[in-house]
Amino acid sequence: MTIAVIHAEKEQRARAHQDQLTKPRGALGRLEDIACWFAARQGKELPDPLQPHIAVFAGDHGVCDEGVSAYPSVVTGEMVKNFARGGAAINVLARQIGATLAVVDVGVMVDLSGIEGIEHNNVRRGTANLLHEAAMGEAECLAAIHTGRRIACEAIAKGANLLIAGDMGIGNTTASACLICRFSGATADAVVGFGTGVDSHGRQLKVDIVSRALARIGNCPDEAVLQQVGGLEIAAMAGFYLQAAEAGVPVVVDGFIAAAAALAARVMEPQVTGWMLASHVSRENGHHIALNALGLSPMIDFGMRLGEGSGAALIVPLLQSAIALHNEMATFASAGVTDKDE
Repeated sequence: MTIAVIHAEKEQRARAHQDQLTKPRGALGRLEDIACWFAARQGKELPDPLQPHIAVFAGDHGVCDEGVSAYPSVVTGEMVKNFARGGAAINVLARQIGATLAVVDVGVMVDLSGIEGIEHNNVRRGTANLLHEAAMGEAECLAAIHTGRRIACEAIAKGANLLIAGDMGIGNTTASACLICRFSGATADAVVGFGTGVDSHGRQLKVDIVSRALARIGNCPDEAVLQQVGGLEIAAMAGFYLQAAEAGVPVVVDGFIAAAAALAARVMEPQVTGWMLASHVSRENGHHIALNALGLSPMIDFGMRLGEGSGAALIVPLLQSAIALHNEMATFASAGVTDKDE
């Protein structure tokens, strides 16, 4: 695979343009950096406004048999139906920012066939229990990755120039914790949080299960970790990120599960992180650990832990503002304003 080229010279020209805008240099802080970041990725000194696409990938997890979640697995399918009806948080945010939205069944346990508003790409009815065996077979993992790639391709072909992957899957914080621990080197106790709202006893149970699952896989190759302890929706998200980077389209990485998928994608292609922005840091313990491992800095901290792509969608207006300010503000010369260096 070949990751798209980042145009460093366009970023330099964008920064020179920023220095000519009618404001003290650096006065817009990270908004200036964001505009120049997009200039480098779009290959344009003045980047185009963003046309976002959100894909929510859904799958169930066999590890729920161990009691790791405050909610039963049936909630995954029920929430996917809610997405299809337009009633979830991500639906509201997608409408607000003018994003297209795809709801993708990669591995939901219940049969959702025939329900409109869902992309039906079910690889298997939930993963196996990662505590005792590989979460999925190699071919199943590859099929989920391919699904994510295809969804990204379709969105880009329709004009999307910013992609967001969301998630839905009861039990997926346990799978994500396994991935983050393995790829960051952090302990289970440092990474595991309260997920959907388990109590302290439930969190300790998750810590134990993650530790035991990591012990089960031992020193297996990094390339096999996603198959062993990941999730079908997480694999699809990793494929989504990889395809975006190959096509030269930036992505906004959402929360804990999205960061785990980003780490899995980086194992397959280390340069993929050059096409990633981090939206926020969640309340889930290990999210900041995952972001540090990815070399990404979150833009906001609102204490969120919803998933679905909600945090990533929330910052799109900030990204749009950064580009609009960069493109539309007058320069000192055009406004007839005296620059401090004159």
